[in-house]
Amino acid sequence: MSEFSRKRLLALLTIAACPIAMPLSTAHAENAVTSALQEGVASASLRYRFEAVDQQGFAKDAGASTARTRVGYKTGNVAQFHAYLEFEDVSVVGSERFNSSANGLAQYPLVVDVESTELNQGFLLYQVSDAISVKAGRQRILLDNQRFVGNVGWRQNEQTFDAVMVSDKRLPSTEINYIYLGAVNSIKAQYIDVKGHLLNASYSGLSAGKLTGYGYLLDYDNSTVDSQTLGIRFSGKQQLGDVGLLYTTEFAMQRDYADAPSTVDADYTLIEGGVVAAGVTVKLGYELLGGDGTYGFATPLATKHAFNGWADKFLVTPEEGLEDRYFSVMSKVAGVKLLGVYHLYSADKGGTDYGSEINLLAAKKLSQHYSVGVKYAGYDADTVSVDTDKFWVWAQAAF
Repeated sequence: MSEFSRKRLLALLTIAACPIAMPLSTAHAENAVTSALQEGVASASLRYRFEAVDQQGFAKDAGASTARTRVGYKTGNVAQFHAYLEFEDVSVVGSERFNSSANGLAQYPLVVDVESTELNQGFLLYQVSDAISVKAGRQRILLDNQRFVGNVGWRQNEQTFDAVMVSDKRLPSTEINYIYLGAVNSIKAQYIDVKGHLLNASYSGLSAGKLTGYGYLLDYDNSTVDSQTLGIRFSGKQQLGDVGLLYTTEFAMQRDYADAPSTVDADYTLIEGGVVAAGVTVKLGYELLGGDGTYGFATPLATKHAFNGWADKFLVTPEEGLEDRYFSVMSKVAGVKLLGVYHLYSADKGGTDYGSEINLLAAKKLSQHYSVGVKYAGYDADTVSVDTDKFWVWAQAAF
């Protein structure tokens, strides 16, 4: 851990400790802290994963054998405060036969699981009332379906945020979250300075579904990739006898903000429908990340791996934009979750075919604490990137 990282960790721990100690006398504070520690809850998890990548243009295939360990501790309450600390370690198991983006092994395809040991989360939560809470420090933030803000939980080193988050649920069927964002701790174990204001408000009192409105303003340090994104989302489910109807629609506008040039100008559209019957879920969707040949709609804080294919060929939207037409089938057989997805990609501007992709997954929860899974992504390139096959197998224990 660098000197800079140690100083940041000390600062986070100091911030977390101060609000507990300040309102109480010294004796009471000591008793309260002791009681909070004794009433605390520890947690731990271990995830082993092997990822194989066969990518056209590389003489060698990647084989990434990695283990992620997390240990956490949540204190009991002191005057409606509690603190949480979670450390994370990502290590290579066996030989290093992949390009992590940080190990210099460029002869192998990319697998972004960087070896690192860090404070994954460290925050103080103040429960102002049953309906209002304030969380300050390094934390995991998941908004809606994580299309715009998420933790990239698939990668071994997840994405977390240095932020202050205020949640308000006082109004019936309404939740309002405001987040002041100070930094992003990326999946590459990089600390990224960004000043952001994230507002997400949802109303679930409609019989037809849930309505959400949001505004995300991002100002990166010494960067021109700043943006402001305003959007609205509606999703729901209706039961017609033994058949469930699923539907989601979403629209967002992205424009320039702070130091961004005026060329930051694109829209986002999602239309998805589905049917649930006899334990099988079928969905058909269309997602558009607009592009005009100069700028493509960006989602820098998203859990990108969950969208536009598991081969991760569109983590950065092409300047001509991206149209993703997809079809998925999901079911469960003998306790095993089965999922298949087919993607067909093309450009927003010009309609050029980018390629297609098939995704397959089988996962099973063995017990309360143990789970295993396998997963495959096959990308057939047309005009973007190259043919790529990826395969994963993993096992996880969580306590």
